[in-house]
Amino acid sequence: MTATQTAQAPIDAVITWVDGSDPKHAAKLEGYLASIGGSRPRAASPSRFHHSGELDYCVTSLLRFAPWLRTIYIVTDEQTPDLIHKLKGTVYEDRVKVVDHKVIFTGFEQHLPCFNSRPILSVLWRIPGLAENFIFLNDDFALLRPVRERDFFRDNKVVLRGKWRKFSDKVIHKKVAHFLEGLFSKKKRELRKTKVGYLAAQEVSAKLLGFKNWYFQIPHNPHAWRVSTQRTYFEANPEVLEFNVSFPLRNSEQFIGESLAAHLELKNKGAKIKNDLNVLQLKPADQALLRIKNKLNRADKSKKTAFVCVQNIENADEEKQKLIFEWLDKRIGTVDELLNANR
Repeated sequence: MTATQTAQAPIDAVITWVDGSDPKHAAKLEGYLASIGGSRPRAASPSRFHHSGELDYCVTSLLRFAPWLRTIYIVTDEQTPDLIHKLKGTVYEDRVKVVDHKVIFTGFEQHLPCFNSRPILSVLWRIPGLAENFIFLNDDFALLRPVRERDFFRDNKVVLRGKWRKFSDKVIHKKVAHFLEGLFSKKKRELRKTKVGYLAAQEVSAKLLGFKNWYFQIPHNPHAWRVSTQRTYFEANPEVLEFNVSFPLRNSEQFIGESLAAHLELKNKGAKIKNDLNVLQLKPADQALLRIKNKLNRADKSKKTAFVCVQNIENADEEKQKLIFEWLDKRIGTVDELLNANR
């Protein structure tokens, strides 16, 4: 297949989304927590399920800046975002569709309901009719400017962004620090074993595929995936899929879909590493207002900054939220503005 043919092949987008304020979803979670003793572990923190309208920016940015996308799928748990009602009767109605967990968990229904993105990402490739080439996004991702097909798929390969890093257990100073920490604190030693962080999960994913010393660290940005890569691997390793979908809440032994997908392509020589575009990552609950302002100003001046990830904005104070939402309105626009422009 030539580069031209690859560019003309349909490309879809898949977004994972949940509305934690939905009483039905909250009741499901509370019911599960009660079944395991009633405590709320960090993996069940309300911020993991809360939404503050991020999905609208995500979808609006895809429709505005990636008009070449065929279909945008929103994966949910018996929920319908308000966005879908807004799009009804418009030119975008058939381009944005909702897919329920029950559809992609066919054969694994015993593991529903699921409150863990890792099992969900493990089965995204099972969406009926999904294009061979698709882009995965969390609902707190968005595009900031026009992008092309070749920014994600090029020469019959996926485009990866990130960098190679040594496994943490191969870095001497980290090994010593972890040893000393564990020597004096049993609690910290046990906590490290159960850590479910993003980088730790990337290491798990790489090791699962036989990477020994280095793993490819990917940032929080849209990820290019291929259905056939996922299907081939999981059909050959069904026990891996069964294990990963079996945890209703995050577990330190799980792989994460975006990292597994990247390392599969790297292992199969099906990837190109291109860092010509980068992501603006905002953590408004943790970052000072001045730092956020500086990051936004730099993003406005940079032609390379094509993506944004805004994490847990609901935990930030009102001033930070106002600043970020006004900036997103300026850079991306609102759904209503997009619809008015296409009437």
